[in-house]
Amino acid sequence: MVTVHKYIGFVIVGGWGLFFLWGGVFFLIKREPTQWFWRLLAVLQSILVLQLAAGLTLLGLGHRLPSALHFFYGSVFPAIVLVIAHVMARGLEEKSDAWKVFAVAGFFLFGLTLRALTTGLGLP
Repeated sequence: MVTVHKYIGFVIVGGWGLFFLWGGVFFLIKREPTQWFWRLLAVLQSILVLQLAAGLTLLGLGHRLPSALHFFYGSVFPAIVLVIAHVMARGLEEKSDAWKVFAVAGFFLFGLTLRALTTGLGLP
């Protein structure tokens, strides 16, 4: 289960990096992203919940967190960023700009989940 949790972590970090870069490319070429952008967002949010469940299962099985920061960077802070992004996107006058909010959120989610991965791997 530890190995599964670790590999899901790599997928999450890579996914948020791809999501952020994808949004950046569409911003530079001044076009709206395709439906695949939104699908990737949905998949990444779902995988984040799956990763939280895997981590809680590990805790239940007696494994200990390498650092409390691992939990905060991997679940609490990303949840806060996603809630803020959803609230901001809903509040926009131009609904077509919602993807920009999530692309910026993707940048922060990439950084947060990368930090969660490094703390989980015991890196400084």
